[in-house]
Amino acid sequence: MHARTEDYTYCEDMVRRDDPDRWLASLFIEQPFRKHAYALYAFNLEIARAREVVTEPILGEIRFQWWRDILEPPEGEDNKIESETQGHVMANPVAAAVLDTIERFALPRERFIGMIEARTFDLYDAPMRTLAELESYGLSTAGSLFYLVASVLSGPETPGLLAAAEPAGLAYGLTGLMRALPWHSARGQDYVPCEMLSRHKADLEEIIGGIASPGVFATLAEMRGLARQQISLFEQRIAAVPLKARAAFLPVCFTSPYLKQMDKRGYAPFRVPIMLPQWRKQWILWRASKRLRGV
Repeated sequence: MHARTEDYTYCEDMVRRDDPDRWLASLFIEQPFRKHAYALYAFNLEIARAREVVTEPILGEIRFQWWRDILEPPEGEDNKIESETQGHVMANPVAAAVLDTIERFALPRERFIGMIEARTFDLYDAPMRTLAELESYGLSTAGSLFYLVASVLSGPETPGLLAAAEPAGLAYGLTGLMRALPWHSARGQDYVPCEMLSRHKADLEEIIGGIASPGVFATLAEMRGLARQQISLFEQRIAAVPLKARAAFLPVCFTSPYLKQMDKRGYAPFRVPIMLPQWRKQWILWRASKRLRGV
């Protein structure tokens, strides 16, 4: 499968518009590899926003099955996509670019399937029950994405990639879910583990109803603490990652500043989006890139 230049351009435009933090961080990835990062980020967007573009869960399940069908080559075809499926792929620029990237860098397809399986949770209104469930979700989504982008830069068998990608994904995922509380609450979704809410005498109805009770604040403070633990673990493990792969992990640098904003007096988790101005993001990235390169 060979993607066209315009397929990768489509992916970049999508990432720049819909995932600006990852797009900005991608500018530090060397040019020959950057377009492949865009393909992976665009795939992530495609499956992450399934809930937003379908009217009922079964339609989301159909979208996900389409992705499974093109990602899992049929038996006896020497990993080549059948001609009918290939036509469907060529008509979808994200699919064409991501399959081209998978084949060029021998990326493990099971990682993509795992991302889809985890995102099935997004289609329904079932709450996140336990912290273990949330961690599994974060590892399979953001964690896998970090690993795949790093694999493009240095190869999927490179030592240290997965060990760094796991805490990176948990830190980024936890922070992102807390930032997304206003949107998730508005559409009746809960990613805050019920067991954590119960521990702080809060309940699911408060999350769904957008009620910032003392128990909800205490639960979110605990989640921020967990995210910071993962940041610390990532900072220990990144030293074992080859220099050429470290740019894949730059988005992690945004997590601490976002968490600090949530620590501030007046934090309204269901009303005020947690944002950073563009100039500050650029400064944070520049400093982080120097640290990762050991400059």
